Amino acid sequence: MTMTETLAPAMTSGAAPTSGDQLRNDWTRAEIAELYALPFTELVFRAAEVHRAHQAAGEVQLATLLSIKTGGCPEDCGYCSQSVKADAGVTATKLMDVREVLQNAARAKDNGSQRFCMGAAWRNPKDRDMPAIVEIVKGVRELGLETCMTLGMLTPPQAEMLADAGLDYYNHNIDTAPERYADVITTRTFEDRLETIDNVRKAGINVCTGGIVGMGETREDRVGFIHALATMPQHPESVPVNALVPVKGTVLGDMLADTPLAKIDDIEFVRTVATARITMPLSMVRLSAGRESMSESTQALCFLAGANSIFTGDKLLTAPNAGDDSDAAMFARLGLKPLAGPEPLRAGCGG
Repeated sequence: MTMTETLAPAMTSGAAPTSGDQLRNDWTRAEIAELYALPFTELVFRAAEVHRAHQAAGEVQLATLLSIKTGGCPEDCGYCSQSVKADAGVTATKLMDVREVLQNAARAKDNGSQRFCMGAAWRNPKDRDMPAIVEIVKGVRELGLETCMTLGMLTPPQAEMLADAGLDYYNHNIDTAPERYADVITTRTFEDRLETIDNVRKAGINVCTGGIVGMGETREDRVGFIHALATMPQHPESVPVNALVPVKGTVLGDMLADTPLAKIDDIEFVRTVATARITMPLSMVRLSAGRESMSESTQALCFLAGANSIFTGDKLLTAPNAGDDSDAAMFARLGLKPLAGPEPLRAGCGG
């Protein structure tokens, strides 16, 4: 009996898994590849059933992302304009003043955001940076927003400091499949990423980790990317799925910007979202970078396939993004509403 035959009775009857002990962390690559390759409408149908069994149908979480320290990063990530290896015209800045961060957070809340995410272009924060970071976390939480930070690699004591400050989520993307990682980044390893995720998890902070598609990878690579996430001992609470925004002056931007066929097509992107939803039913699956170039129809298919979080606002770190007004208009046309209450219970994400 194939994996498809095993899943089909539960999925097509509308009886998608509903209890924690049915969640899986033992997916094989072959199973995920078979899911990914299902007829498109069947895949989206199954993903929608899983989504409705575990998430609030028709509600999408709004999150805002702010760069609190831009540029000058010593890493050589091939997609990133903030790397010192890139020639993308990004000016390095110092860590933003705490008051300025809180002003941005207050505006995000006024615009309907539930989560406020902050990114600093570091390989890892220095211990001298941590008091200001702790103050920022506490201040944003006092505004009534969920907090998320991405600061690079963390030591266990740094993760503990963030947990004590009340940080809700830490973002540390695995970026791509393990075997393709070195093609994208050479200044750190895939195992380095997993180590920080483990430090964050042990500190009691929720994990936000996903990656980027459209970097010239194969479907097999995308299957490997999802497999790495879905077989973690505990599924990430948030899974951002980015479509590469090719930036001139970056390795991948220069390589792919003039190669239209390298861009992931819309159907393949939706397949990635749907497969992530089926394999990680309790995770928030977020449409992240690249959404500004997607049609509303493509975004609607992503929501149908289980995406239930977006970054809103005009900018994601240094990349353009669909603005608040555009998103409000799209929500009105699609009959969607911002997630207003607490996020769905995440208990049982582990195997």
